Formats: sequence, structure tokens, C-alpha cells
Amino acid sequence: MNIPRFLLVLTFSQIPCFGSGFGIDSGEDFHTINSGAGLIIDVRKSSGGIESIHLDGRRLTVPGRRISAINSDVGSKGTTVKTKTRGGVAMVALTTDKSNGVVAGLTHYYIVRKGENTLYMATYAENEPGNGEMRWITRLDSGLFPDAPVHSDIRECMGNIESRDVFGMADGTTRSKYYGNQRAMDLAIRGVSGDGVGVFMDYGNRESSSGGPFFRDIQNQTGSAAEVYNYMNSGHNQTEDLRLGVLYGPYALCFTDGSVPTAPDMRFISGLGLKGHVGENQRGGVAVKRFDGMAAGFPYTLAFANDTAQYWTAVDPSGTARRTGMKPGKYRMILYKGELAVHEEEVTVSAARIAVIEQRRITNDPSAVNPVWRVGDWDGTPLEFRNGPEIPLMHPSDKRMTPWDPGTFLIGAGNPADFPACQWREVNPAIEMNFWMDDGRFQDQTIRIGITAAFAGGRPNIRVNGWSSKIPPPSSQPSSRSMTIGTYRGNNRMYAFDVPASAFVVGANTLRISPISGQNGGGFLSPGYAIDCVDMIRQERLIE
Repeated sequence: MNIPRFLLVLTFSQIPCFGSGFGIDSGEDFHTINSGAGLIIDVRKSSGGIESIHLDGRRLTVPGRRISAINSDVGSKGTTVKTKTRGGVAMVALTTDKSNGVVAGLTHYYIVRKGENTLYMATYAENEPGNGEMRWITRLDSGLFPDAPVHSDIRECMGNIESRDVFGMADGTTRSKYYGNQRAMDLAIRGVSGDGVGVFMDYGNRESSSGGPFFRDIQNQTGSAAEVYNYMNSGHNQTEDLRLGVLYGPYALCFTDGSVPTAPDMRFISGLGLKGHVGENQRGGVAVKRFDGMAAGFPYTLAFANDTAQYWTAVDPSGTARRTGMKPGKYRMILYKGELAVHEEEVTVSAARIAVIEQRRITNDPSAVNPVWRVGDWDGTPLEFRNGPEIPLMHPSDKRMTPWDPGTFLIGAGNPADFPACQWREVNPAIEMNFWMDDGRFQDQTIRIGITAAFAGGRPNIRVNGWSSKIPPPSSQPSSRSMTIGTYRGNNRMYAFDVPASAFVVGANTLRISPISGQNGGGFLSPGYAIDCVDMIRQERLIE
């Protein structure tokens, strides 16, 4: 029998063995990890990137395409890749030194347990990569995975409509890797699937990531490759400094027959000696006996943050809250009504102890002031307004969006769902609101406008009948496109405009809200903001 010449040049490591032998086989170019249950992964010895993934003899990756890797592969310069097998655990660790051109001081772990088709991972980062984001990307053969999150499936797009990452479809809808992503506190197992195969990410421990419980980041994109991400940090509307010198994870890439897996038990990883790992016996927690003053009908979240970690937990309707598993240190403890901070204080967490906080009274909720009138809720989101729920799912130009300029809004009779969730200088440059004043015995009033995010220095300015407010300063916001990349989450800011009694008239009054900025931009990339709430209160009722 004549053997084709191209087969003669293949090394052993390039021919996957689909037997049941658990462990790591190191060839000339690859470390081959075998789960003993059908999962076989080839890891490049030079850079630690994953060249190929096979499941039950079926290749899930495309030869010659971009590989699966931490930060799209760190390269071979200054990179060391080592292996270790102990008992039923096989581990590959790549490390980079200061000569690495992508990121120095990185340690990334691949971990496989015997008999499990799960790739556990963890990443220790002393420095931020040069591209400003820490991410794991799994790149798969998209032809095998027809079932993918729809909002980030760009396989039938007609081209870009914004930058190189937001796409338009023939039917007028929009897709992007920025759309359909979950808040950090809601992260559930997510991935892609096809005929008899599925690949899903369990995002694991978020304590080293940044942005808090409401932050959204990329989870999937399906185009020429089916990409399954775990973004550990990024500059995508980031509201706080990134955390470094910490271990991200563990997290897990789960391989199935197409069904969504249950979350794997990752507790075994605590005994592997990963760099930066903090054991459970070294952790503590916080318990709050009661928060008084919680408003009915709103979810409350208690969050903690410092330079090395972040945590959160839901607050019981009774006002109690408890969070354990926290690294020792001093934290900013923030109580959120919806996504609006209404209480903040400092708390110290000690190892193997629960810090008990006595009863606390909420004193910083703008809703506690009875308004003359109010449109929307002070909850840190624009979700009750027109198009608000769609912001995380699609571009604001999407045909499924209701027109952003709804006409004059009648306060007291209008539905908040008819009030625009966002305002841009070049899209809906004037929001007009009519309200009624019964008699001429007026007094000074304060009109408050809350925003949740802003782009290009956008902030509101107002006119009441013939009176105009002074130009307010811009708010401090992330340098990001915000509302066009699937998020309304920035830094909440309230603008309070003191309106003199002389500005009002008996009968119908008109409030005009306009975006202002010293920056330029067109369309949905013109200066703008997302709106939390608009109300008017008598000045003596202002919260001190």
C-alpha cells in the first residue's frame, strides 16, 4: 500500500489519540491533554495557546484558523509552558516574563480532571495586557454550532454600521458581541451548541474582575468562528480601576452533547497551589442585621469593593444581608436600590470571622423626597423608559427600537414607557415636557435629572418657559461608546437645577431638556446620556 507523502511528515503530537488514556503526552510541538472521557486538547509548547480541541473523535476547531488562547495568544518570546500530572489532575501552566511583548507577569492554568470533559482555567495577572483587556477566547468551527446567542450571531450580517464591531442585518436589525450580555451578578452558563455537541463557559469567581454587580462584558460572538469568551476585565465602559496582582477565576469551559451543563464543582482547585489563590479558611464575611427605609417593589443589592476584590449579595426584603467567602481587607460597602447607590460606608473583613453590622437607616435615596411631579424611578436605570430594556440587546438605530423623539410628554398623564431612555444631541435634541401649575402663588423649585451614563461629555441643560439654566459641568464617565455597545451603566449622576418662582406661569408650563457638550459627533455617537429619572421638588425639600 502506498502511503501519501504528507502523512509521513506528521509528528506524533499532531495525530490525536482518542483512547481512554488520561494524562498529558508531550510531543515535539504540543502538550496533548487527554481527559480519558473523550476530550483531547493540543496546547502549543511555544506559547501555551490551544491549537486544537477534539471531543469523541470530532474536531471542534478549524485547522489553520486563529487559536483559542488567553488574549489571542501571548506569543513565544518570554513564555514558558510547563506540565504536571498528579493523581487524577493534569495541569499545564504558561508564564510570561518581562520580555513578553503582550503581557509580562502572567500565569495561565489549564486543568483537567480524569473522566471529566471540562477544561478548568485560572489566570494570575501582575500587569494588564497591552490591548487593555484580560480575556479568554475559545475559537470553534462555527459550522458545527448553529445554535448560538442570537444577539451576537453575525453570520448573516450585511456589514458594519458602527466601528468594526456593530453589524447590520438585511432586515434592519443589529448584532454585535456587545449585545445580549448578562450583568456580572446574573452570569449563567452560556455557550454554543449543535448536533450532539456543546461548548459552554462557566464564568466562575468574579472577585478579581472590575465594574461591580451590574457590569456587562462580552460573552459570545459567532461569525467565521464560534467564539466563547470569558472577559476578566476590559475598558468597555469600565467604571473602576482594573485589579492586578490577583488570580482571576477559577472558571471552566464545559464540553457536552449539546445540553447546557450544571455548574461544575471547582473546590478541588484550592489544593493545587495556584499563584494568588486564597483558601476558604483565610476568608471572612459581613452580615448586616437590617437596612431600614427600603422602598417596596425594588431589588436591593449589597456590594463590596477594594483594590483587590469585589463581591455582592442580594438583600432580603426584610433588610438583612450576608456575604461570606471574602478576602480580608477594608472594603467600600455600597447598598444599591436597583442600580442606584443609596448607602455607603467602610467595613473591615477579617479571616475566619463575620463582621456584624447593626441596623442602618437609608438616607441617600432621592425618592425619599415627595415630588411636585416625577417621571420614572430613582433606581439607577432607564429600564422603565422607552427603549430602555432594549439598550443591552441592540444598537439604538435598530428597527425594533421605537422612535427616540416621541413628541411632547404630558407630565401626570404620560406613560413613562413613552419617555425616551436616552437623549443625543443629533438624534432627539429637545425633550419637551408639559406640566400644570394651578395658581400664581409660586415658590422656587428644583428640577432634578438623573443620568446613568454619558458619552462625549453629554449632559442635560434645561429651559422652563422663558428661563434658561446655567450650563452644568460634565460628569465623570468611562471613555466608551456606552449606549451603542449594549450598556446604560456608567457613573450615576444627578443634575439639580434651581428654578426661580418667576419662571413659572399659571396653567401649562413647558420644560425643555437639551444635551450640551463641547465635543463633536454625529448621530448616535453625538454627545448624549441615558436617563434615570426626572422630577421637580420644592427647594426646602432637598435632601441635605
